[in-house]
Amino acid sequence: MARATAILPYTVAAQAEALERARRLAAAGVDVVLAGPDASALPAQPGIHGIDVADRAEALRRVLANGVSPITLLDDPGDDTEALLRPIEAGTADAVFGLRPLTAEASWVRWADRALSRLAKALVNKPLVDPLTPVRAFRTSALRGLALTSRGSGVDAEILVKLSAQRCRILEVPLLHAGMNLGTSGRLDKARTLLRYAAGQNAADDAHEGFNTLERMDDAHHYNAWIGRQMEPHLGRRVLEVGAGIGTITREIEAGRELLIALEMEAFYVERLKNLFRDKPHVRPVLSGVERADWERLQKERLDTVVLSNVLEHIADDAAAVRNFRLALQPGGALVTWVPALPGLYGSLDEAVGHFRRYSAESLRAVLEGNGFAVEKLEWMNRIGIPGWWLNSVVLSRRAMPKLQLRVYDAAWPLLAQLDGVLRLPTGLSLFAVARAV
Repeated sequence: MARATAILPYTVAAQAEALERARRLAAAGVDVVLAGPDASALPAQPGIHGIDVADRAEALRRVLANGVSPITLLDDPGDDTEALLRPIEAGTADAVFGLRPLTAEASWVRWADRALSRLAKALVNKPLVDPLTPVRAFRTSALRGLALTSRGSGVDAEILVKLSAQRCRILEVPLLHAGMNLGTSGRLDKARTLLRYAAGQNAADDAHEGFNTLERMDDAHHYNAWIGRQMEPHLGRRVLEVGAGIGTITREIEAGRELLIALEMEAFYVERLKNLFRDKPHVRPVLSGVERADWERLQKERLDTVVLSNVLEHIADDAAAVRNFRLALQPGGALVTWVPALPGLYGSLDEAVGHFRRYSAESLRAVLEGNGFAVEKLEWMNRIGIPGWWLNSVVLSRRAMPKLQLRVYDAAWPLLAQLDGVLRLPTGLSLFAVARAV
């Protein structure tokens, strides 16, 4: 097996140059796929193949469907091939982007590239200098986990957005040459793709309607840290988190654990969890829904805590789920759960993320105590958030929380949390419960 497969798109005018580059890469132990007009008719040469595809994105999709190399190179890094491959082979990066040198291009070209780079960096919030470089190397398995739909050079922008959403590790290395010039059409392809995602299309291409809400909540750092602090005193050393999602609460509670099994039913989210916690072996992402989980095997993990953060309401048969949590726990183990409260607030936001219900204090206590647990703590939380949820979900029927509104709310949360504690109203947007296995 070759150490890498390189995809070299070319135009008719650049066929001879592309063939020369392909020979040099093949000599370095890299399989090369030339993608362009009449590529399949080129003379057969060891390690060099041709496909008659002029579209950059389609060439990548074909290689990913058929190739087996552990690394995929897009474009030719020239003398910098080793610099792009080495971090991926060492396991320190999932993608390596080639930082292009400055070239003597027209001023409008430089302005367009700077504008595109600024838009890309703002969209993905990554500290990259040249995020839309055409010269890149990828861990092939990471690329295969992305549902790529763009055409032409727009695929470069789409890959950036989706690698970032999956929390892949991206490094940059400087290049001696700038790679293929994608021209005006290539820049337009990238611009259209970036604007599509900036306008609201999520990095799962709307395959999961709740992904927008999960992503936006993931950026509510103050609020999430506060939830983690409420849970922390009740967590043991060996924890099962049910419905880990994209790792928002996992990140807040993993420190100090001996084992944290992150159970998640969406493969798209599990891949993100694996990337996010790649360097933390005590965090073990597992692909499984509650109904399909092997609870008897989980019992052998000697779990002392089961955690659910805004998950129990997603389960149709919550009583059966709670019985399974009891089966998995050691005697005296804790079930720590955070759920949306007040059935009268059920609205479009609940529907969008797949809630079957919102709980009252009585209904939550009943499902816990009726299925093997004794409630130790039951407390209303986030009293201050009731008006905002009612407005967005019930009155305005929104399907996702507005990003700007959520950012303002989170920025003010340290102060709002203090006010929330002072008010001590006998109600709240959420309920927090700790129950012991009996």
